Amino acid sequence: MNSAELPPRLEIAELRAIGVTAFVTTRAAGSYGLPEQGEDAGITGRWHALQRALVPLGAPRLASARQVHGTRVLVHAAAWEGWLRVDGADGHLLTEGGAAAITIADCVPIFLAHPSGTVAALHAGWRGTAGGILAEAVKAFEERGCRAADLIMHLGPSICGRCYEVGVDVYTQLTGWETKRPRQVDLRALLGEQGKALGVGRWSASGECTKCDNDQLYSHRAGDVGRQVAVIVAPAALA
Repeated sequence: MNSAELPPRLEIAELRAIGVTAFVTTRAAGSYGLPEQGEDAGITGRWHALQRALVPLGAPRLASARQVHGTRVLVHAAAWEGWLRVDGADGHLLTEGGAAAITIADCVPIFLAHPSGTVAALHAGWRGTAGGILAEAVKAFEERGCRAADLIMHLGPSICGRCYEVGVDVYTQLTGWETKRPRQVDLRALLGEQGKALGVGRWSASGECTKCDNDQLYSHRAGDVGRQVAVIVAPAALA
């Protein structure tokens, strides 16, 4: 596998054991934020370069979407070529090879993989976490014969609990607890708890914080407009 053409990135080593390639780009790769995220349309050139770089890895198909901080998870079969961009979704499940990508700047990139080769990438901010995007994805896996107990989940670089303060209403929606003042919330910890409750077999989390490690990663809370891209490649695409 030749990854020389891929952009500067943080590899998700926890998924390599089952043949899954997954990574998050760094600030050195440049921004992948699309026009609706405040970026120049010329950034689409970076996306096309990414798609071309994935072809030698056996992934000629790349799926992405205009993200809306919702819970919709798209299920993709091998029915397109090149870069597919769908409107209004925050998750992608691949059943027959290819790659999926989401953009992030503080939200949590969730990588899910099953030994059968089915994988998913989810974009989870506070709305997606509170709304249950992880549960939607696990349900989609199970509907395709992939037991939650066999899933491996990794929570990628995102804002940490020390840096992420939310208001009273958001805190209640996320935790179910009442509060009278803004409080800090660790989205990765909450998603880990959700995964355990859903029966996910194994989960892990990256140590990087987008705000603490702002020299390496873009952070909306730190004032950045730029976005990382998180990519997962289905192992079926690597055969």
